[in-house]
Amino acid sequence: MEKINNVTEFIFWGLSQSPEVEGVCLVVFSFFYTVILLGNLLIMLTVCLGNLFKSPMYFFLNYLSFVDICYSSVTAPKMIADLLAKNKTISYVGCMLQLFGVHFFGCTEIFILTVMAYDRYVAICKPLHYMTIMDWGRCNKMLLGTWVGGFLHSLIQVALVVQLPFCGPNEIDHYFCDVHPVLKLACTDTYFVGVVVTANSGTIALGSFVILLISYTIILVSLRKQSAEGRHKALSTCGSHIAVVIIFFVPCTFMYMRPDTTFSEDKMVAVFYTIITPMLNPLIYTLRNAEVKNAMKKLWGRNVFLEAKRT
Repeated sequence: MEKINNVTEFIFWGLSQSPEVEGVCLVVFSFFYTVILLGNLLIMLTVCLGNLFKSPMYFFLNYLSFVDICYSSVTAPKMIADLLAKNKTISYVGCMLQLFGVHFFGCTEIFILTVMAYDRYVAICKPLHYMTIMDWGRCNKMLLGTWVGGFLHSLIQVALVVQLPFCGPNEIDHYFCDVHPVLKLACTDTYFVGVVVTANSGTIALGSFVILLISYTIILVSLRKQSAEGRHKALSTCGSHIAVVIIFFVPCTFMYMRPDTTFSEDKMVAVFYTIITPMLNPLIYTLRNAEVKNAMKKLWGRNVFLEAKRT
């Protein structure tokens, strides 16, 4: 069948049709996005300038913050701009690029969180072999694997959508281009594509979530053998990781581990993994991590001292 594509742009319905609600959303999400940028940049600066980069955990945390900035930037600026606009449109090419970006950075974040769980497992369960197992060569290979995995996942998602014909309605009941809302607009049967999309996204989301839960369960069980001080330090670190995992994976699993259907709640659920999680990551990792807080204090103290010395 020859592909017919009469659609050159899509129209978003956005988060709400009410001007009053949109005004509130504009203030709230502008604040959230600012926190995302400043918080994650602060973590990256702390890791790089605070001599934490030599630790595998902070090596991956640095890239998690970078991915969070990229991930939220795929959707948040456009959503904020649309809250000011009467017509919320996006070109066909822009929609495909946004779809690719959402799944690329989202999947990369999933894999980085999985690698960070493995890092904590080795650090707590095999402390004597930690530096041997988590050497720089292996860390770099695992990081490369997260980017390659994210790229392949998003490439499959976009390839499935691009080959579909769009010849009729072009209104998307969402605030960004995602697979399920876009599939509803295709003027052909999308059952098979929907199954493949669910298998692709759902397997990664649910599979990684289960692996993470098992990993942290093993870690928590093994903490019984640790001293009180070691147990407290490990719980502080793992507690922050577990909080991030739950906040990120539960909404993702709800969205993608199901057939090709959409619900009215999808937009608010998507806010959790596209906006809320990238915003909370810096807060969770700094407030629950004494080492990061100490590095920030030293870095801030050093900068204040240098400024005072100049004056």
